Amino acid sequence: MKTFKALSALLSYPTPDLLAALPDIESALREEGLLARGHVDALCRLSGWMAGSDIYELQEAYVQLFDRSRALSLNLFEHVHGESRDRGQAMVDLKALYARHGLEMAPGELPDFLPLFLEFLSILPLQEATAHLSEAAHIVAALHDRLEKRKAPQAAVLAAIADLAGTGEQVPLVDHEDAHPDDLAALDAAWEETAVTFGAGEALDGCSRERLAARLRAHRRDAAAADIMGDKANV
Repeated sequence: MKTFKALSALLSYPTPDLLAALPDIESALREEGLLARGHVDALCRLSGWMAGSDIYELQEAYVQLFDRSRALSLNLFEHVHGESRDRGQAMVDLKALYARHGLEMAPGELPDFLPLFLEFLSILPLQEATAHLSEAAHIVAALHDRLEKRKAPQAAVLAAIADLAGTGEQVPLVDHEDAHPDDLAALDAAWEETAVTFGAGEALDGCSRERLAARLRAHRRDAAAADIMGDKANV
């Protein structure tokens, strides 16, 4: 389903390939008709804002927003498991689900990264995709509220995802303090715990976390943008 791919793209780290694919992303959203018109219009406004912005400013804003606050982390299990050992098993189970459907992850990727999860849902039948998405409905709703509070343009993406997710089981979320990205002392305190390692991968130290996240997101973004543009070419 192109809509899930498009939402994944709009919530990923900005790259030149993403900006080039924005017209095709808008067309995919309008043509598939999976989202209400209000959501599509809001997403197209987001796309227009991205298209008219400097790529480096977009990248800096993205890192400031999603990489420097645990409260806005796009890793879903961060919000329900935090640094507990339960998160490791949840990662293993989700990765196994991907593997059963033929989705291979790049080395170092975390399976609970929301844009990757949306890309996975795009290969499933709609009913199955929304059933999986509903399990994260409470997380998506919380992220949307926090982005709205920040007046972040990406809140439009979370609003659309929340609409698709519906109402799922309410699971208590980890209480991460939503530190302002310019409050460096608060951000250091929020990330002072040692990062958890899942499987055989290396733990991420504080200096490499953002650079690695950016590279992974750029990789996923280029692939998803190419998929969307390929889908348009085959229509």
